[in-house]
Amino acid sequence: MEAECKDDSRSAPLRTADSGFTDAKIKVRTLESFCVDPEGNDVLVLTTTESGHDDAEEEGHTDEASKGGLDCHFHAGVEHCVAAGASESSTETAASCDAPPNRDYNVGLRVGSIFVILTTSSLAVFSPLFLHKLPFGRINGTIFTIIKQFGTGIIISTAFVHLYTHAYLMFTSNCLTGINYEATTSAVVMAGLFSAFLVEYFGYRFIVSKQQKTGHLHHTTGASGGSEEGSTIGADAKYSHGNVASSSALQDISHSHAPADFNPNTPLAVGVMEAGILFHSILIGITLVVAPDSSGNTSGYYNTLLAVIVFHQFFEGLALGARIALLANSAMRFGIWGKILMAAAFALITPLGMAIGVGVLDQFNGNDQSTILTIGVLDALSAGVLLWVGVVDMWARDWAVTGGEMVQADIGKVTVGLCSLIVGMGLMSLLGKWA
Repeated sequence: MEAECKDDSRSAPLRTADSGFTDAKIKVRTLESFCVDPEGNDVLVLTTTESGHDDAEEEGHTDEASKGGLDCHFHAGVEHCVAAGASESSTETAASCDAPPNRDYNVGLRVGSIFVILTTSSLAVFSPLFLHKLPFGRINGTIFTIIKQFGTGIIISTAFVHLYTHAYLMFTSNCLTGINYEATTSAVVMAGLFSAFLVEYFGYRFIVSKQQKTGHLHHTTGASGGSEEGSTIGADAKYSHGNVASSSALQDISHSHAPADFNPNTPLAVGVMEAGILFHSILIGITLVVAPDSSGNTSGYYNTLLAVIVFHQFFEGLALGARIALLANSAMRFGIWGKILMAAAFALITPLGMAIGVGVLDQFNGNDQSTILTIGVLDALSAGVLLWVGVVDMWARDWAVTGGEMVQADIGKVTVGLCSLIVGMGLMSLLGKWA
């Protein structure tokens, strides 16, 4: 005889139970029914019904699944992902070092950006080469003082705020294992600085030795009336023999007038500076292109980053172009074309990096150990090179070394120079917030 059920059903309070699927919840309602067994006793019968996913939770789960459960953001232009809700300092790093989720990139926008950066870089680096040819002596000298000191601030800020900081973020990444030395970044920066020193020191000795053997080492009388041995190595005859009237603009912007002092405005010194800039410029191009169109809740992320890089390239181009403009044509192996080639190298290197980035859009993984290590090492080495050039060849030789342009300059020129130096440092440091 089957149990007879009474019409005495009632609902128990609503409860929530795990569905057995990760990150999902299902509402369950328990119904209580009372039946009578063959002996006439009441029997409690429990039945459950599933009400399905909560709409809000289901939507949230879908969003999280679409992101692969990762929260992605950017350090130094390189994408890093951590588990949803986790922090960079979390000890659970397995999920954070997976490849970032696939993104739909606006390739057309990125190709167009290559020409924007090419135009900006070319305008910035070539402008000083033509500007010093203007026939307005005093105005031209003031303009170049502004550009040169502004450029000094740009180079120093690039080394500290951009490259040193970016390298530190790379070496301290949770995805980079096997490096337990806390001072890794500082050690690599020091190696870059020492390398720049060695190149300039032995390069200068080689040049002096070679010209002594050929009898082409110049002994000239400068504006101060003192003998300047070796300070005009490779300079053309008119400039070497102190024709101040015809070359006042270049005299105003040279980084050293000190007797018997190494002139930093030589192809060797400028070449060292450009090498440090080129190393990180190609990285800038790659990391710019692989940045997403939007990041998290920030729409238009790529456009913002592009605007920042445009200013970055313009300021850096001015700094390098001012140094290239100071080189005497006869000091270059190919004359004026040598200076044009140096400027063109800067103008083309970042677009080249961007072109490489477009080619690896679908393969680039900012969480890969080899990628992190490569970017960290190159950024740190470049920081060291630019520290040497910025602090020693540019800042110290102008302001602290005997015979420097700003050591005994009039108060007006000192004020203009200091303001330009501070503005250069400040603007480039501000850009460090985004790039």
